[in-house]
Amino acid sequence: MNQSGRIFKPTESELEILSILWNKGPSTVRIVNDEMSRNKDVGYTTTLKLMQIMTEKGMVERVMDGRTHIYHPIARQEDAQVRMLDRLLETAFGGSASKLVLQALGNHKTSDEELQEIKELIQKLEGGKQ
Repeated sequence: MNQSGRIFKPTESELEILSILWNKGPSTVRIVNDEMSRNKDVGYTTTLKLMQIMTEKGMVERVMDGRTHIYHPIARQEDAQVRMLDRLLETAFGGSASKLVLQALGNHKTSDEELQEIKELIQKLEGGKQ
């Protein structure tokens, strides 16, 4: 949920904007649009409209700095990840965490460091058993 108590369900484009704001910090529409334009052709007015809609939905907040509008995310990245993962887990994997993990590990290159983190998490979840 966001601060207004509404359920947080960003679209793919909204999630892309949020990701930019989480990584770069509070930003203008121009900064966000320039970042988005690195991966795809997107117009400034499209980005502006999306960010205005996101403001109405309570996903971002707009503050004035002189004549400049600065946007920042309302939801913390970690909170959003938890909610989106829960939604994905329930809808795509029938609530099975093991199916999700097996699918993720089976389809992507996992670094040695990531595997070590996963092993440590499993040990922690098992209560430290080896």
